[in-house]
Amino acid sequence: MSVKPLRLLAPALAAALGLALSACASSASNHPATAPAAAGSGVVHVGSLSNGAATPVELSVAQQDQIRAELPASIRDGGQLRVAIGDLPAGTPPLFFVGSDQKTLTGSEPDLARLVAGVLGLKPAFDNANWDNMFVAIDSGKDAVGFANITDTEKRKEKYDFASYREDNLGFEVLKSNPWTFGGDYRALAGKTIAVGSGTNQEKILLEWQTKLRAEGKDFSVKYYPDANSTLLALTSGKIDIFLGANPGVAYQVTQTAKSPTPTRIAGEYSGAGGSLQGLIAATTKKDSGLAKPIADAINYLIQNGDYAKWLAAWNLGDEAVQTSQVNPPGLPITNS
Repeated sequence: MSVKPLRLLAPALAAALGLALSACASSASNHPATAPAAAGSGVVHVGSLSNGAATPVELSVAQQDQIRAELPASIRDGGQLRVAIGDLPAGTPPLFFVGSDQKTLTGSEPDLARLVAGVLGLKPAFDNANWDNMFVAIDSGKDAVGFANITDTEKRKEKYDFASYREDNLGFEVLKSNPWTFGGDYRALAGKTIAVGSGTNQEKILLEWQTKLRAEGKDFSVKYYPDANSTLLALTSGKIDIFLGANPGVAYQVTQTAKSPTPTRIAGEYSGAGGSLQGLIAATTKKDSGLAKPIADAINYLIQNGDYAKWLAAWNLGDEAVQTSQVNPPGLPITNS
């Protein structure tokens, strides 16, 4: 896939928010977070408490009875949409992180969950976990859906159903002083040391590239760190050459380092679904739970009434918009890079 131009978030991002690895993993215990939202008709405070990572906007959301009727009876009658978020240990601005009040979960992903819940006439309740435990919560039925920058993949479809809502692109982060650029050919990684999140689709792509490169008599090193703070430290200290992560988180980190002694830049992008398919981020439900379609219909309602575009704009993610939410669209192939 061809390299996309450098994409940065709004320059006024002001706080020392905890950074994490995007669609990635590390271990920590749950700490539930709640946020304002209401069933029926109510207001969702998009970008609230973001400490400069978003441009806040208040969106009025009205319950849509026709879409609500599609919900499984147990969820509709329970009145609550339990949402899994993979925020721990340190958060991933602008995707998900603890807000400036030190308790409320904010970010583009929980805000979309709040909007969807409003359309469905449900109250959102968030369970915050690390990446692996987020899927455990969905598997067990503790949580109904994950909104956490989860990539639609064919492997994951063995256990989950998807409702897509955003393009999935990966970014290669390097020091600004490093002239290296990724032009779409994995051979450019030869001899480099690259950090990636464990258990992510970008790790899958990276390891497939490594297998191909080794077959050609070359190699690169792969490193893992518990969170983005330690990854950034490794990058700025020269322990790694490249970090491969979800583009929104990488772009945010580039903006945060812009005025530091060791600024970084995006040295290329790649589709999260590999070289032959545009990747998609999707709400993730347990397979055959009956939730994917009403969630997709709720997202499409938000697309049609303009709230979806306002949500993306608030979080500076407008260039990742999709035309429509699809149930189980083609995802990252089981064997593809």
